[in-house]
Amino acid sequence: MPAPGPPILADDEDLPAPPRQARSLATRKKLLEASRNLFAEQGYDATSIQAIASRAGTAAGAFYTYFRSKRQLLIVLMNELLERLHDLDLRPTGGAAGTDARAGLRSFLAAVFRADLEYYGVVRAWQEAALTDAGLGQMQAAIEAWTNARILGVFRLLQQYPNARPDRDLAAFARMMDRHFWSLLARGASLPRRDFDREVRIAADVIYHYLFHDPPRTIPARRSGTIPA
Repeated sequence: MPAPGPPILADDEDLPAPPRQARSLATRKKLLEASRNLFAEQGYDATSIQAIASRAGTAAGAFYTYFRSKRQLLIVLMNELLERLHDLDLRPTGGAAGTDARAGLRSFLAAVFRADLEYYGVVRAWQEAALTDAGLGQMQAAIEAWTNARILGVFRLLQQYPNARPDRDLAAFARMMDRHFWSLLARGASLPRRDFDREVRIAADVIYHYLFHDPPRTIPARRSGTIPA
């Protein structure tokens, strides 16, 4: 049975029909790219429509040909991010299923977070806007319900691997890690890459220690003829 798709975020404003001409499509794409970059640099409130249009190399009036408001543009970007998240393969392979589960988890999480680098600013802007916009807050609840279910599915797969702990509260752990991952995504736009990668590794280690027993240590055989200390 295929995994359920992401929630389609509703909007109380009618979205203008997508353009068909190549030039108009290119302009819309530039507006979306400019807004992603500005949201990452400045956040949602500090980014104006004028600034987005200027960064995209177009007039502010042209913005309203494609989006009726900055809020609507943000919803379009978040829908794009959710589709990208939906397309990610969240089935850990390699080391996660073998003897080196910790290394496998680190590689797996690093690959997941690398997939959406350009959308980190969108997450930052979304969380900022949702604090004061009840409608966005309701959409965020639907998003978190979906991502939480996907993370729980990953943890259930991991629990089938060798050395997995059978008595873990996977549902509570999935909710906790889901909140942490969203926070990390929102901070990813401003964190130095080294710090961000370090936090991803730490998250992998936390998951490993909660879900797995450490494999038994192998004590090297003592050489014959040696004198014990």
